[in-house]
Amino acid sequence: MNLLAIIKQVIEAGASDLHLVSGHEPMMRHRTILEPVEGHGMLTPEDCEQALEQMASHVHMKTFDEHLDSDFSFEVPGVARFRVNAHKQRRSIAIAMRAIKEEIPALDKLNLPEVVSRMTYLPRGLILVTGDTGSGKSTTLAAMIEMMNHRYAKHIITIEDPIEYKLVSRKCMIEQRELGDDVPSFASGLRHVLRQDPDIILVGEMRDLETTSAAITAAETGHLVLSTLHTVNASQTVERIVDMYPASQQNQIRAMLANTLQAVVSQTLFKRLDAPGMVPAVEIMLCTPAVRNLIREGRVFEIPNVIETNRALGMTSLDSAIANLYFNGMITREDAVAQAAYPDKLERMLAA
Repeated sequence: MNLLAIIKQVIEAGASDLHLVSGHEPMMRHRTILEPVEGHGMLTPEDCEQALEQMASHVHMKTFDEHLDSDFSFEVPGVARFRVNAHKQRRSIAIAMRAIKEEIPALDKLNLPEVVSRMTYLPRGLILVTGDTGSGKSTTLAAMIEMMNHRYAKHIITIEDPIEYKLVSRKCMIEQRELGDDVPSFASGLRHVLRQDPDIILVGEMRDLETTSAAITAAETGHLVLSTLHTVNASQTVERIVDMYPASQQNQIRAMLANTLQAVVSQTLFKRLDAPGMVPAVEIMLCTPAVRNLIREGRVFEIPNVIETNRALGMTSLDSAIANLYFNGMITREDAVAQAAYPDKLERMLAA
């Protein structure tokens, strides 16, 4: 197997992902559809093992040997960088690779609502970008950091698993710490980051209670904290955070979250109908006094109504964003209904 040749074909095709699995041809995800990478035949267990050995460092190979899973970044100079997950399936190695663009796209080129740009002016608090895997969360966060990097003279520290976009210090001084190589865990990195004089902190993912608690504490102490969660809308995001805590602590965390949370940006990607590529539908929740009261009182189920009635402030529900894409001829009706939060309601909206 010629790994470099496969990678070049994937990048030239504009695909987002590459999958190497024994017993299958190399497969790439192109505009959401899995397609074979032509001309390479079926992969053997030995092919996948050799590919992993070419990409993984000694540290990541050790992690893989111990846990049968390893996440790391891999770069082919002059071609592309990848976020890589190596794992076992049917007792052989399988590899999933997500292509990362070398150049960070400008925030205004991502088809995001203008209010996302305004969030980069916030001095403190917690901003969450949420969505399914592959919904563009990392790209949105990198673009937000890059906008602040051109505007402020501040200290930015990121904790990532693995480092995706390479951020270049411009006006800001930027440090990027990668799990495994620079820091043992998100929670450990966050425990020590407050001693490192940061202004802005990027946490790759709030994946457990310890990390979530540390991120909220950092936001409470006057820092701007950006992070991600695998949730599909704003109300589910708040519920997920509260549910991480024991019942005895949930009232306290609701109060802390009501004080620190500034905004939730929830993204869902669609294949474009009018042009090549993808386009996001974005739900925006801004933490107005009304939203803070709902979080504090545990009435999260009322958040969608507040979002709908505060469009003038820049808030948008997921279904309204999907409907706008459909009415602008950017996505199909079938895709719109399939991804909607309330499919029946959206169908009536599209038929009106």
